[in-house]
Amino acid sequence: MQLTVDKLARMMELSLVRADVTPDEVRELAEHCKKYRCVIAYVLPCYLAELRAMLQGFPEVGLGGTVGFPSGGATTPMKVAEARQCLADGATELDMVINVGMLRGGRYDAVEDDIRQVVEAADGKPVKVILECHHLDDDQIRKGSELSVRAGAAFVKTGTGWPETGATIENVTLIKSVVGDSAEVKASGGVRDMETLVEMIRRGVTRFGVGMAAGVRLLEECAAEPDGVIEV
Repeated sequence: MQLTVDKLARMMELSLVRADVTPDEVRELAEHCKKYRCVIAYVLPCYLAELRAMLQGFPEVGLGGTVGFPSGGATTPMKVAEARQCLADGATELDMVINVGMLRGGRYDAVEDDIRQVVEAADGKPVKVILECHHLDDDQIRKGSELSVRAGAAFVKTGTGWPETGATIENVTLIKSVVGDSAEVKASGGVRDMETLVEMIRRGVTRFGVGMAAGVRLLEECAAEPDGVIEV
């Protein structure tokens, strides 16, 4: 595969999901996403309607809504309500945080039902399930991936980007080994250099959730390559 800036942009989900994001930063995010035609832009739910207005005329840039973010500990009805509100405000894809504590505690039926109800509320829109791998061992990552696929998730995602660690070569490889072709893999949290990004593509990652500053830097780096191409 030859990775160009255009191809990378269609794998790049630029995000601004810090607690202290300002409206001016959201405006900046929209401009970057329009410039590069990024596949999707992610903000916290309070900014979704504003971001939709900013991206009018750029239908190729989707809008991402967060559900149960960042802890995953909301009740299922709360997550369902949040999913529906995000869709009403323009979200074209949803990233939901798995109930991390229940997964760690072995309450697998509750975890699966939590995901399934959000998937059903999404009414056909893709749902990405965030495992928050920082808090999980390998067996828990495997189980979370398995439950996500069974519940109908379109993607399994490594993390929110809030804990100290997120995506690693090891955990994206592990997730891919479980989901196979039944779901896609999204790497998020700590993907900040081209070498890591390229290796993750080789391991089966198809989407990257990257903070705005790091994402723009990676897109610029790709565009500056000789002939604008990176061999993957």
